[in-house]
Amino acid sequence: MRTTQMLVRSGLTVAAAALPLALTAGAAAAVSTGINVTTSGSTVQVTTTDCSTRASGSMGNASLLSSGQVNFAQGRQAALSGTSGSQSAAWSNVTAGTYTVIVVCADGTTAGTQSVTVSPVSSPTISATVSPSPSPSPSPTRGVMGGMGGATKDYGPVTYAVGGVLVTAGVGATVWVLRRRSKPHRL
Repeated sequence: MRTTQMLVRSGLTVAAAALPLALTAGAAAAVSTGINVTTSGSTVQVTTTDCSTRASGSMGNASLLSSGQVNFAQGRQAALSGTSGSQSAAWSNVTAGTYTVIVVCADGTTAGTQSVTVSPVSSPTISATVSPSPSPSPSPTRGVMGGMGGATKDYGPVTYAVGGVLVTAGVGATVWVLRRRSKPHRL
């Protein structure tokens, strides 16, 4: 009897710990999927389709935060421009480092937040000879992956939803088995 109660408590503890993690992961995916951040040399560009609402001609603003900056107002701000289908903002002459991009629409909603790493730009070599200069390495075609140095993968909301369903099904099956084991067997 004591073993069964401990198993039920353990199962419920695991379920209680897993549920907030699944909900947090889903919320994070929802926040980070509203914007797309890319880099090209020392230029960082953000695009979104979430800020089509215009308040007095403005679509909203984007902010580029460097390390140590914690809120929107502290970063380099740029106004969003574009059409109702796609809005963008860009920053030039961005030094190498890891930054956070935040987009806030004119109606006050946050379209998304994403980390980006800007690689150092090699300075061009000036030569007095007419020999051709070495060709620069091509820019990544998919942009820069966010996170710690591009080491993370952004899973979509469908992946988080399926994971949440699997966690819920596992917790439910565990509770069902433990409840069934705690009832006396009848012959």
